[in-house]
Amino acid sequence: MSTSSTKARNTAQADTPKRFVFVLLDKFTMLSFSCAIEPLRLANYVAGKPLYTWKLAGENGVEATCSNGATFKVDMALDEVDRDDTILVCGGLDIQRTTTKPILNWLRREARRGTTIGGMCTGAYALAKAGLLDGKKATIHWENQDGFLEEFEQVKLTKSVFVMDGNRFTTAGGTSSIDLVLKIIAADHGNDLANTVADLLIYSTIRTDQDTQRLSIPTRIGVRHPKLSQVIQMMEGNIEDPLSPADLADQVGMSTRQLERLFRRYLNRSPKRYYMELRLQKARNLLMQTDMSVINVALACGFASPSHFSKCYRSHYNTTPYRERGTQGMPTPGAATTKRLSI
Repeated sequence: MSTSSTKARNTAQADTPKRFVFVLLDKFTMLSFSCAIEPLRLANYVAGKPLYTWKLAGENGVEATCSNGATFKVDMALDEVDRDDTILVCGGLDIQRTTTKPILNWLRREARRGTTIGGMCTGAYALAKAGLLDGKKATIHWENQDGFLEEFEQVKLTKSVFVMDGNRFTTAGGTSSIDLVLKIIAADHGNDLANTVADLLIYSTIRTDQDTQRLSIPTRIGVRHPKLSQVIQMMEGNIEDPLSPADLADQVGMSTRQLERLFRRYLNRSPKRYYMELRLQKARNLLMQTDMSVINVALACGFASPSHFSKCYRSHYNTTPYRERGTQGMPTPGAATTKRLSI
């Protein structure tokens, strides 16, 4: 092919709008979806021409309902897409159930064709289940990380707000879709356009893939005490093999009694109680998000015996681990809170 023909082809490709195909899984999260599609619309508005187009896809080809109950008409079913399209899978509640066999088969087929595929919020679960994230870096909403780590050991899970690894994208949910799409806009059309879109969104701080999704420990607990934050960080990092209060105190250079007073003063509970609550919260996540046995959940959260685990769980949550597992997928207020799985 001549140089002039190559240039003409590249010019034509540059003038052709990039198309996104949003796959709306049942109970997808509206916030994550809208935060991805609105920057594309605004990029077109600022440029004065269609830089991006999009289609909505759903398994039934008719409509999809998001987690807040709103229903969207979709443009297509699980049809073959153009190789140059970018697929963004929008997940939300009950992601294990909504990641159906037709969805998995379609994702694998499109991946074999070399299509760029991303997962918004819990959409990362669908990509991982299809094997599309094996050996790659990825992220998912922090509430889902415990279960994700247990099920997909071959994925390099991070706590970033978004991750781009080759032609696989993942976001943590919520407003992190804005950051990913702004990154795409900047790569396609320059930082000036991306920054203008951010201004129109009243989005004053654009995050990168180096930013983490959760607030810092001092912000989360409402206390700015360096040693307290350090101890809590150690607790969060040692759930399966809990450290003793004496070990925690020693590592921050204080006595066990001083550590007790620190927790009582700022958190109105003992270090042991706070640690127990962290472990039980992880246990609840694993019960609701994975198929792990109750015994394995107990071991993963540092409990030596199922009976001790069950006793502590009942004391904190007013139900047993077995009953909690039995509520999985049921539309009760408690289950909905625990199985939020997306923001």
